[in-house]
Amino acid sequence: MTGVPNSKQTAANPAPERRRALLATAAEVFAAQGYDATTVRRIADEAGLLAGSLYYHFDSKESMLDEILSGFLDELWAGYDTVLAAGLAPRETLEALVTESFREIDRHRFAVAIYQKESHHLADRPRFAYLAESRRRFERAWLGTLERGVAQRAFRADLDARLTYRFLRDTVWVAASWYRPGGAHAPEEIARQYLSMVLDGIAVRE
Repeated sequence: MTGVPNSKQTAANPAPERRRALLATAAEVFAAQGYDATTVRRIADEAGLLAGSLYYHFDSKESMLDEILSGFLDELWAGYDTVLAAGLAPRETLEALVTESFREIDRHRFAVAIYQKESHHLADRPRFAYLAESRRRFERAWLGTLERGVAQRAFRADLDARLTYRFLRDTVWVAASWYRPGGAHAPEEIARQYLSMVLDGIAVRE
């Protein structure tokens, strides 16, 4: 594979399928090695390209990472915003947010892993300033749902909403480290099991 595009496939207008495949390869390499440790040559090697050929599709590895993360977050927030606009009760909102999160892990597990590992230090770079705002939006969505549930007596009055938010956040998103698409359980089933443990506990009730 030479990676040389035809005359109609320039850096400004590469083949969409090839572009998506290269982003998928880059996401896997970034997730495994870390962004700073990853070179354009390593991505090109994994994609079966000469390093120079990668620049027909992307002008830098930063552009690749930006597209990976912004694409993931745009899709995540489209799902979250639909849930939050639906006017559901607190418990149903929480259930829907958890389910949507597992669907995103299924679709973008390498992007999730990158976001988990890299977002704090990347947010200091101007191009990735949107990562800090996304974290704030995420906290408002989840924490606001928990606080609303306490106020409406859907959740326990003694619940520490912020601590619960951190527990839920970490419990859900760490699944990207072990989840594999096409496994024994669909993302919706994993979400159901998680929600059962979080909302109903694991001990048998007397």
